[in-house]
Amino acid sequence: MNQTLPKNWFVKETAEEVAKTARDLILQAAKKAIENNGTFKIVLAGGTTPENVYHLLAKESCDWQHWHFYLGDERCLPKDHAERNSQMAFKTFLNKIDISQKNIHFIAAEHGAEEAARDYQTVIENALPFDMVLLGMGEDGHTASLFPQHQHPENELIHAVYNAPKPPPERVSLSRKALSQNHNLIIMVTGESKQKSVEKWRNKKTLPVSSITSLGHISVLLDKKAYVA
Repeated sequence: MNQTLPKNWFVKETAEEVAKTARDLILQAAKKAIENNGTFKIVLAGGTTPENVYHLLAKESCDWQHWHFYLGDERCLPKDHAERNSQMAFKTFLNKIDISQKNIHFIAAEHGAEEAARDYQTVIENALPFDMVLLGMGEDGHTASLFPQHQHPENELIHAVYNAPKPPPERVSLSRKALSQNHNLIIMVTGESKQKSVEKWRNKKTLPVSSITSLGHISVLLDKKAYVA
């Protein structure tokens, strides 16, 4: 596949280099947002690649009290369940920095998809637009909990997700509409298992991840295992 690399796509040698690049872009965006508006509103993602970014961010010295954290999606599991995206964010990042609980705006998915989606609606309405949205991509091209097989109302900001093709079946996800209301979007894709979906994306096939846009800057960061030249 000898297509020209899209101008906002960046191929790094390793997943570690992807994480370092994402960290640098996040810190730059945070500095600018805090200087201009006094706050930095960031949407965190689940997954292995974002987890690597959080480990790196936790080592930084930042004015964390100006950061506000949101989640792109959450799994409907008990609050302290290890598979929750919130638990991963706390373990790798938020428990290691000086941050007030009032700056952490996560999804109460333990209450069930419908109730949690309804409650998170107001939170997100008050937060938009985000300064930064972080996303990963699954092997099937899904992002957050937006799956290729699913359809949702276009006007919703939050979706209650049922029958997810990977466990757990019930989830809560920000919508394409909500995720696209950002000033900076970083999509991180690593690993050989992502190659087929990356190829579909480059060939203009419709995938959930390719439907997310930005009011400002988009950076797609890939490692060489995910990218087919």
